[in-house]
Amino acid sequence: MRILTLCAEFAPAAKVGGLADVTAGLSQWLSGRGHQVVVVLPYYGAMRAQGVRLEPHPAVGPRSWPVSDGGIGYAVHRLAGTSSGGPAIYCVDAPELYGGAVYASGEREALRFLLLSRAALELAVAAGFSPDVLHCHDWHAAPAALMLRAGFAGQRVFRQTWSVLTIHNIGYQGTFDSEVLGRSGESALAALLATQADSTGEVNLLRAGITHADALTTVSPTHALEIQTPAYGMGLDELLRTRRHRLVGILNGVDYRYWSPEHDPHLPQHYSLADRHGKQAVRAALLAELGLEAPAGVPVVGLVSRLAAQKGIDLIIAALPALLRRRNFACALLGDGDPALVAGLRALAREFPGRVAHVQAQDEPLAHRLIAGSDLLLVPSRYEPCGLTQLYAMRYGTVPVVRLTGGLADTVLHFDPATGAGTGSVFRDADVGGLTWGLETALDWFADRAAWERLVANGMRQDFSWDHQGPKYELLFSRLAGAAP
Repeated sequence: MRILTLCAEFAPAAKVGGLADVTAGLSQWLSGRGHQVVVVLPYYGAMRAQGVRLEPHPAVGPRSWPVSDGGIGYAVHRLAGTSSGGPAIYCVDAPELYGGAVYASGEREALRFLLLSRAALELAVAAGFSPDVLHCHDWHAAPAALMLRAGFAGQRVFRQTWSVLTIHNIGYQGTFDSEVLGRSGESALAALLATQADSTGEVNLLRAGITHADALTTVSPTHALEIQTPAYGMGLDELLRTRRHRLVGILNGVDYRYWSPEHDPHLPQHYSLADRHGKQAVRAALLAELGLEAPAGVPVVGLVSRLAAQKGIDLIIAALPALLRRRNFACALLGDGDPALVAGLRALAREFPGRVAHVQAQDEPLAHRLIAGSDLLLVPSRYEPCGLTQLYAMRYGTVPVVRLTGGLADTVLHFDPATGAGTGSVFRDADVGGLTWGLETALDWFADRAAWERLVANGMRQDFSWDHQGPKYELLFSRLAGAAP
């Protein structure tokens, strides 16, 4: 099949969170299966600063995109150094829009991703690439599903193209003043978006994508059910219920070539299920790096997360002081985001020097070292479409402490010391009491070495590779394209 993928993030070129790992992992897997995969993402200023380079000859452009106060120049280039054996990766180069970091805000953010959709479809036309499937990731790529029905509807290359929208995080919907369409030159979309404008005069690009895409996916079976309820649907539950027969939940996969203690380039020493001694060396190096004190027998509790209310970081800030006074453990915390949550973690580190360390950064190598060097990993999310850190943690012999929601519920089974079955600590309530119970339960297991060794081994045996998750996308795409056996 021919698959055109649009996304805001793609690892390692442009990564903020797990979205980048998923888009890259799935694209690589599909390409390895023999499908022709073309990926399009913006060329952010941060990529340029990090030395990510484009081939000199544009595949599209240079062109000008009309906006109300003039035109925005852009071109589409292939990413330099792209392997011939993997997906073809293209970037939309528009310095006026994409300067700086991966994400922005306000009308500029709307313009950034409206242009991404337009330029990606123009690339297909210019290259004569006729996709069987247009795969749009989150609201950032949702406009492409509308453009298929509007300005690009008559293009020959799209006559047999089906659109698939994957919802990675329903909490981010791309809501903007409806006038942005006219100011951006995308007024042809107005008719398709007319019913999406609410009483405040805003358009919701994710809602529009859900309405017009041929198929919908989200990133775990449980979350697919959750988002059809008022508690988790973020205002889109009614629409999702009407389209439930086009919605499927498919867990994210893990690329174990990159996330595996056997050959992780970011670890000072490697280890495996058969020989776990190296984990202690990684643990010792992590403690030294962060200035933590945790002698043998004292567990290290880790966190690698975007700092947002969704992730339950406020619960950690509220629960840890009493727990640290009552129990003997250390905390290694990595993440940036909400200033109030950053301040709360900093205060914890000041209150418990040598026992709590917080690094305010988005640091990929440190994330690997922290997940590998910790004994437990906290994922107390209020909602979690899939989650990847708990999947990484299990492979590294680190026990996840998670809330029973979304992909966390689908991937972590609460451990039963009596039977030896289970892979982590799973708590129900998104409050301080729930998190406290979940962490103390895991700390009790840690004190029972036989139970702990069994629990760790259970997690390391789990397989969430794309070889298990990718075929579900492949089957969905082939059914849409009429290629299913």
